[in-house]
Amino acid sequence: MIPARGGSKRIPRKNVRPFAGKPIIAHSIDAARASGLFDRIVVSTDDDEIARVARDCGAETPFVRPAELSDDHTGTNAVVRHAIGWFGERGALPQHVCCIYATAPFVQPHSLREGYDRLVASGKSFAFSVTSFAFPIQRALRIDADGCVQPIWPENIARRSQDLEEAYHDAGQFYWGTARAFLDELVLYSSASVPVILPRHRCRTSTPRKTGCAPS
Repeated sequence: MIPARGGSKRIPRKNVRPFAGKPIIAHSIDAARASGLFDRIVVSTDDDEIARVARDCGAETPFVRPAELSDDHTGTNAVVRHAIGWFGERGALPQHVCCIYATAPFVQPHSLREGYDRLVASGKSFAFSVTSFAFPIQRALRIDADGCVQPIWPENIARRSQDLEEAYHDAGQFYWGTARAFLDELVLYSSASVPVILPRHRCRTSTPRKTGCAPS
């Protein structure tokens, strides 16, 4: 399931903007198709142009996303639940679902397969892409009210980098889960999830503004 609404504000029409020779959403659709994992590749959108581009790229748009799920405040999880519910109402409730962002042009078929394999093998509810921070977060700095620099954790400034724990963040590419986990609104950033670790060079620099729930 690829969420792609038409009302993007920060980058207008971002989901169909050209990127490396084709609409950016085409890269996500192509990776999903190449993975060989999916019975159906569905784009959830409220926009006629995005729907047309998605179909031209080999995805399907069996429904129009409702207006109440297409505003600036609706998170991706609600959009995924709507799609699962739509299929469930028609007797086609899936067992596993993968949400792939339309603006994830570096997503790779083998990473999607790794995510599915990790989800099934672990018995967990979710498996999603993460990547490591490029610098130890324990040495993060803040700028105080006087405009001066202060360490957030002063006790870590003198410690060697190799003695600090590596930290990860959501890579903003894909989110595998059981249909039931999405429907039950289980917490993504929790012990219900296992990571699919990606190299930083294959990840976009911006990450979802909410927990797996950036408006899309």
